[in-house]
Formats: sequence, structure tokens, C-alpha cells
Amino acid sequence: MGYYVTAQDNVNIYVEDLNPEGKGTIVFLHGWPGSHNLFEYQFDQLPKLGYRCVGIDMRGFGNSDKPFCGYDYDTLADDVRCVVEALDLYDFTLVGHSTGGAIAARYMGRHKGYGVCRLVLCAAAAPSLIKRPNFPYGLEKEAVEQIIANTYKDRPQMLRGFGDMFFFQYITCAFSDWFFQLGLQAAGWATAAIAETWLREVLFADLEAIRVPTLIIHGIHDQVVPFQLGEVQRRMIRNSKLMPFEFSGHASFYDQKDEFNEALVKFIES
Repeated sequence: MGYYVTAQDNVNIYVEDLNPEGKGTIVFLHGWPGSHNLFEYQFDQLPKLGYRCVGIDMRGFGNSDKPFCGYDYDTLADDVRCVVEALDLYDFTLVGHSTGGAIAARYMGRHKGYGVCRLVLCAAAAPSLIKRPNFPYGLEKEAVEQIIANTYKDRPQMLRGFGDMFFFQYITCAFSDWFFQLGLQAAGWATAAIAETWLREVLFADLEAIRVPTLIIHGIHDQVVPFQLGEVQRRMIRNSKLMPFEFSGHASFYDQKDEFNEALVKFIES
């Protein structure tokens, strides 16, 4: 079931709510530059096990409205809070991938984890996607600046290149085209604005504020968010566990989808 929730600035956020009568709720926050559809292979299987799966398209992406502004982590976390309140969600597991993981971290810090009983960070772009003074992990700043420049110059070609580094396992041409189309659904200005947020914002205090049990899933071959960031998250988050995925890149939820689903269910039911 798909519908819209209106955020505080009258931006309509698209929500896919599958199996609303499920025994437990999992809220999914997708990575850049996709949509909730990135979790198709979780939505295919987890409702069969009785779970309610809620996928949120962040503003600017997927089926959500695409305003020109509002791509800072505070606003994106506030959008999540609006959805949580509108759907009256509580005791749910929050799953964030890549930029969605960064938004999940900000939600935990800014909204004190409202409604969340467990957290799953998958290749999360936290506490900083880029290297900074006294933080030698992540991407070089120039790599993100190039992504921004290429977005404004030739966004389709930028997306093709990004797709080539997203997965570790072999993908078919048809699947590559599907992934490419997800990226094209986003607005160009939103695509660039999120990358600019990577440059501006950090999430050190947000990670330290997390108090719920946390599972960190990270592919050791990740070319987008280096595996070392998962190790940093493990050190910073109390009551957290890092699960390396040996045959995954940035998309462990597809590269090793069966193992990913199994790990997620085991964590929720533990």
C-alpha cells in the first residue's frame, strides 16, 4: 500500500507500507540516489515471515516531492519523524543504508530514537563520508566534489559510473538498467544537494547518542563507503555488533540478499 505523508514544510513524502498487520515493523531508509525500491528483495521476503515493511522515499527521490531545499540531515530526519507519527509507529526496527544510515543516525540523535527499539546500519555514511582533520577514514573530499560536478554536467553518465561501483557480485544488464532508472527518478538538484551534505555535515555526536541494540552490516569490498567506517561505528555505538559481509560491496542487501535477510530477522528476534 502506497500513500503520502505531508512533512512540516508541506512536502509530500511517499511511503510504501507492506503488510500493515504484521507482527513487527521494520522501517527502511534508502541510500543515495535510489528509493525504497532498493529494498525490493527484502520486501519480497520479510512480509512472508509476518513483518510489516515500511519504505520511505526521502524528499527529492523516488515518488516523493522534489523541493529545491531541505536536504540537510536535520530536515531529512524530521521527515522520518513525520512518517513515524503519521503511521503511529512504535517499537520498530530502523534500517538505514548509506545516506539512509546517516539519516537514521541523525534521527537517533535529534529525535532521541523516538519509537525505535533496534537499529540496523548498512554501509552507513557515518560519522563522515569524507576524510577530515583528525578523521583519516572515508573518501577524499575531491571524490565527492567530482560527483557533484558530474551530476551537474551529465547526471545519467554519473549514475552509470556509480552503478558500476555499487555492487560486488555480478549483475545482469537488465538489473543494471533497473538500478539506473531508480537514480533517474531523483531530481538533479536533490542528487547534488545530498552530496553537498556529505561535505558539510558530521554525525559523531549522533552515533554516541545511540542507546538501542545496533547491528552494523558492511561489505568488505565497499567502494562507496569504505569498510573502515563500519569499524568506526562499532567503536562509537554502545551495544553494537559489526557483521562483515565477505562477498558484498555497497549493496549487501542484494549482493548477499539471503544472508542479509537472515541476519536482519535473527537480530530482530534475538
